[in-house]
Amino acid sequence: MEELKEAYKTMGLPEQAPKEEVEKRYETLMRQARSRSKQSEQADDSFAKVTQAYKRILEYEDRKLTEAFNEQEYGKYKKMAGQAQKVDHFWRYYKFHTLGAIAAVALIIYGIMSFIDYRAEQERLANLPPVDLDVSFMGNFIMKEEVPKEEPLEKALLAAFPEWKRFVATLTYVPADEATQYAYLQKAVLVLATENPDVYVMDSQIFNWVGNQAVLLNLDELAEGELKPLIKDGVAKKMKAAEDTEEHVYGFDLTDSALASDVPLYHESLIVGIRANAKNPDKAKAFIKKYLETIK
Repeated sequence: MEELKEAYKTMGLPEQAPKEEVEKRYETLMRQARSRSKQSEQADDSFAKVTQAYKRILEYEDRKLTEAFNEQEYGKYKKMAGQAQKVDHFWRYYKFHTLGAIAAVALIIYGIMSFIDYRAEQERLANLPPVDLDVSFMGNFIMKEEVPKEEPLEKALLAAFPEWKRFVATLTYVPADEATQYAYLQKAVLVLATENPDVYVMDSQIFNWVGNQAVLLNLDELAEGELKPLIKDGVAKKMKAAEDTEEHVYGFDLTDSALASDVPLYHESLIVGIRANAKNPDKAKAFIKKYLETIK
């Protein structure tokens, strides 16, 4: 405190003078020192003492403000005030570092859990029986509200084919309205390029579109062979695909078969075709044959 008293004395101010008064006094002394420095080098030494005193007073004022702030912020913690202050300072200065570390740990945990889930899913799939038939539903099809949430199409088809063990079924919705179907067709193109089902179940519009993509199997031989007795007028669907010189059978219209009631879908037409590189072509043909037998 003696040094502080001496600082006020050096500046020619009473003790505890307001900070504004200290600022004004220092500016006055600085102007006086500048004018004297032109006449004597001793004036610079004198003003250096004033500057040192000024800095000591400002340090005192800053410390006083800090102590008042700390008392207001941490005084309520009493004996734990120091610890609370340290925690608060740490959080202020290292908040983003801490949040970044927490985010990194969360990402690591998420990655580990995702890997565990992936391994569990792979193990579950490995324990399932082989796929009897992979069916892709594509077109203006909407799932009915009352169907089960898990694997509704697979369960419906397994009920119709109890002798088989496993179906895989996917649904790609493409609306009939040409004005709104562009984005959906983009997704359908991706599905055609990346997925390899055995059978496509399509509405009439999508049948014509898929047929032009050269992914369907030519079914002329099947239509003229073992399935011929089961084919009613208009059931065999012909078209001229991209590289065809004449029309061929690429699908069968099963709209009037039991397939219409077996699958829990709202639909207008159900045309079934076989993918050219189907993994299970024999069962795909058996699938079509069974439903052809149900057409009245």
